[in-house]
Amino acid sequence: MSMETASEQMNMVQEEDLSEGDDDENDRLTLTWWRGDDLTTIITILAVLWLLKKIVFGTQRRWFAYVMHMCTKDVFVQLEEVKKDHFASLSFVVSHDPELRKQNAIKILEIGVGTGVNLAHYPDGSRLVVVDPNPYFKSYFDANRKKFPNIYSDEIIVASGDNMEMIGDNSVDVVVMTLVLCSVDNADQILREVLRVLAPGGKFYFMEHIAEFDLERHSLRRRLQDVFTWLRVWPFIFDGCCLNRDMLPNIQRAGFSSVDAHKYYAPVPSFLFDLERPNLKGVAVK
Repeated sequence: MSMETASEQMNMVQEEDLSEGDDDENDRLTLTWWRGDDLTTIITILAVLWLLKKIVFGTQRRWFAYVMHMCTKDVFVQLEEVKKDHFASLSFVVSHDPELRKQNAIKILEIGVGTGVNLAHYPDGSRLVVVDPNPYFKSYFDANRKKFPNIYSDEIIVASGDNMEMIGDNSVDVVVMTLVLCSVDNADQILREVLRVLAPGGKFYFMEHIAEFDLERHSLRRRLQDVFTWLRVWPFIFDGCCLNRDMLPNIQRAGFSSVDAHKYYAPVPSFLFDLERPNLKGVAVK
């Protein structure tokens, strides 16, 4: 090999080494830029998600109150007929309070009063105490109670049903809960509070949607109830509502002297609420 050829080959190797060195440097610069850009993107995405969460969860109770207002006003008309039949026996309840007995009136506590749709089913002259943890129901409740001047209702007490220390022991004749136990954290504690505030012989009226109970015919519905609850889709939309609960065992072991309840399929306005068709209603006596 000539000296000239060897020199050319060495120059080629050196050029290749330099080229590889430039490529490595470019790769390092690109990687550094990519990492920096990627970190900025991640921080931006996290910030947007945090802001969306604050907005969505911060307004959830407000728009849930509005949704329930629209539903109870125009949608669940057939269900109100079921309620009318269920609450008809309220007119036969005799108050523990001598003064109220003279007036042929009773004292009712409604837990989770919402928009006040149940006012339409209470006997004239009833004294109503209302509790709800969602303060955004107040305006809808206030507007609704004006339609029932013969029902004497207090202002909404913003509190959860598992902590009603502002209501005295043995102080009410009737407790009402409709579509509440599906969304509470501690059903047993709420039932203990119900027993505490009820006068001896007082009655607890309840209506709840529950997990599908006829698995031979509606096993798909039960699976969908489990899925929508497990994915937190239904609880997110309806403020904690769980589709796959059965409250009857809780009520039966709560300590009431008697429980008269049965499961049935409630009328729903469309297939969108088909998962809430299985229902439970009844009356328990202290």
